[in-house]
Amino acid sequence: MTTPAESDGTEANASGAATLTKDAAPGDVLLKVTGLQKHFPIRKGLLQRQAGAVRAVDGIDFEVRAGETLGVVGESGCGKSTMGRLITRLLEPTAGKVEFEGQDITHLGVGGMRPLRRDVQMIFQDPYSSLNPRHTIGTIVGAPFKLQGVTPEGGIKKEVQRLLEVVGLNPEHYNRYPHEFSGGQRQRIGIARALALNPKLVVADEPVSALDVSIQAQVVNLLDDLQQELGLTYVIIAHDLSVVRHVSDRIAVMYLGKIVELADRDLLYKTPMHPYTKALMSAVPIPDPRRKNAKSERILLKGDVPSPISPPSGCRFHTRCWKATEICKTTEPVLVELTPGQRVACHHPENFEDQAPQDTVLLTAAKEAAELVPDEVLEESAQTSAAEAEAPAEGGTSSAEKGDASGGKA
Repeated sequence: MTTPAESDGTEANASGAATLTKDAAPGDVLLKVTGLQKHFPIRKGLLQRQAGAVRAVDGIDFEVRAGETLGVVGESGCGKSTMGRLITRLLEPTAGKVEFEGQDITHLGVGGMRPLRRDVQMIFQDPYSSLNPRHTIGTIVGAPFKLQGVTPEGGIKKEVQRLLEVVGLNPEHYNRYPHEFSGGQRQRIGIARALALNPKLVVADEPVSALDVSIQAQVVNLLDDLQQELGLTYVIIAHDLSVVRHVSDRIAVMYLGKIVELADRDLLYKTPMHPYTKALMSAVPIPDPRRKNAKSERILLKGDVPSPISPPSGCRFHTRCWKATEICKTTEPVLVELTPGQRVACHHPENFEDQAPQDTVLLTAAKEAAELVPDEVLEESAQTSAAEAEAPAEGGTSSAEKGDASGGKA
């Protein structure tokens, strides 16, 4: 397929964008995020003095490789959408670094980001508010060409009509307005606009959450097909675990502004290590009529997500976790790679050897949370942790035995 504005790719790079070419080899690091933070100030009083801050994103690290899809999941309010706007530079980070193709774009101004806008695009969550109701579809999808000063071969109108056809819309609808389209069609218009300049990275912020279930599969399959055809790299933000599983190569799980687990898709769904990830996975419904009378093993978490204004000390999940001990309350776990392709921030991970076996006394919050966790889940967790603990060294004390110990810290 002929890509839009193909003849202008070299000029754009020469004018100040990154040096990596459009046909970058899959596997190269395209986006690197280090220690990224975004704190929104809370101001009070007549003088509007800062009285605190909402820690929406509070120190995250990850990489996105060319040609892959990174899915980002988590509860509402965990900072997913803010993270997406930070890496596309729609928001100014409080701290940390964002590198695109080796170039630091963390604090680039409007002028500095302009040549990079053709390489980094965003698909917004709400297809009803992301399109200007006063503009025709042709004007909306053709806007990137005019803003970047690009004239595609055959003219803008011809290219816009081709893009509309690519995303499954009728090219004859060029002169229609957004109110004449359904939600799914509007989202396709947003996708066409994002793809106009053949970007390298597309950040999709819950691209199907506002759509009917019958339309979601069509849009998700469209994104998948376009990635195969155009060699796109995606960061897809969603709360629907089924959608994320279908489209992602790797998945990052966020909780209260932090990434608590980052793993390959198959590893995450088969052997989740963080208790929060395990609770999320248990909430995925299984469409099997034969299991309608089976006892559910869904994990019910205690209470609500704590306020991002004053997050808990140590591990932020310890107030709702059934495995939390004193070390979880006092020491923040580091996101480390416990198995190849799977990084987790937890002192007492699931499906792996205990990282803090000396700390066995559960917190009061953990005892209350454990009452909401099915016995089958607790038993399975103890068995897998014990098996992993015994595997590296023969004759060692298993995690299950350590869990039964009556003493506290060694």
